[in-house]
Amino acid sequence: MKVAVSACLLGENCKYDGGNNLDPELIEFLKDKEYFTFCPETEGGLPTPRVPVELRDGRAVNRDGEDVTEQFEKGAKLALEKFRSENPDIAVMKSRSPSCGPNGIYDGSFTGKLIPGCGFTAKILKEHGYRLLPSKK
Repeated sequence: MKVAVSACLLGENCKYDGGNNLDPELIEFLKDKEYFTFCPETEGGLPTPRVPVELRDGRAVNRDGEDVTEQFEKGAKLALEKFRSENPDIAVMKSRSPSCGPNGIYDGSFTGKLIPGCGFTAKILKEHGYRLLPSKK
């Protein structure tokens, strides 16, 4: 089994605040599996750390009001290319992420309110038939 994993879940410091979302249970799960990591936000050209981003009306907008949709689109395209070349059986994606969240995201108000929906990259990967699982963290 080959698994794609949001890089922050394996300890890569690519989260908006410069940290990560290290998930020891996921590391244990991956012990006997082939896997690769990706972070569409940094691969799309956003710095770490960066101003938090949420999706609003189909656009990626940071808390300061700057539209960073172009970087999100680039990161999603690069993630799709990586998935096509690596061909994972499943992907474990960071829950609630505006890029990776596969089954719920923040509503764009920066108030912590969750709504149904997918992050930018998760949506594109789902549209191309990839099986995405939310992280526990």
